[in-house]
Amino acid sequence: MAHRQIVEIDETKCDGCGRCVPACAEGAIRIVDGKAMLVADVYCDGLGACLGECPRGAITIVRREAEPFDERKVQLNVLPSAGMPQQPSAEPVPGAEASPLANWPIQLHLVPTDAPFLRDADLFLVADCVPFACAEFHSRVLRRHPLVIGCPKLDNARAYVDKLAEMLVRSTIKSLTVVHMEVPCCTNLMRIAGEAQHLAGSTIPLHEITISTGRPRPAGQCPTITSR
Repeated sequence: MAHRQIVEIDETKCDGCGRCVPACAEGAIRIVDGKAMLVADVYCDGLGACLGECPRGAITIVRREAEPFDERKVQLNVLPSAGMPQQPSAEPVPGAEASPLANWPIQLHLVPTDAPFLRDADLFLVADCVPFACAEFHSRVLRRHPLVIGCPKLDNARAYVDKLAEMLVRSTIKSLTVVHMEVPCCTNLMRIAGEAQHLAGSTIPLHEITISTGRPRPAGQCPTITSR
């Protein structure tokens, strides 16, 4: 066993609501005797997709000695029980393409500052409204770059500055590209990135992609994309 990041559940705070259970795709959390519990260390990847679902703040990420995450055992864990009928698979959507999204979680608050996908990454920091405004975001912009998202207007900007700065200090990020709408509230994401870079003392390249709005364009196409 080695020290790694893993979920920890405070039973004194947990009210057994169960919201964390479906949020964990690996099946690492179950409700036992009215409390959420970590079933086994090998099922937990330590990325914390369950954190944002807990209304009581009972779930945290800690660093402790634990068995390594085992994807093979996870696959066996989440398979339907023997003899149980399986639900029919969903019909594919005609013309749908696979997403190039390469990491999870993506919400900046939930991403560990030393997540494996940050190593030697050309990281994209994206305003969370951008993919809705740009139908071709995945094919023209994302292209399997590691991604984190946030809203510079509605979320805690100071917390984002601190979190990004810690990422730049703890991870080997090679460059940071900010993708935002041209509206003033969204452009603050670039300021957040700049402050984080200054706080971390980082000299990595900082790029900007702006999605323009309110201009006529063919149906299904992105608004104008400007890079610098």
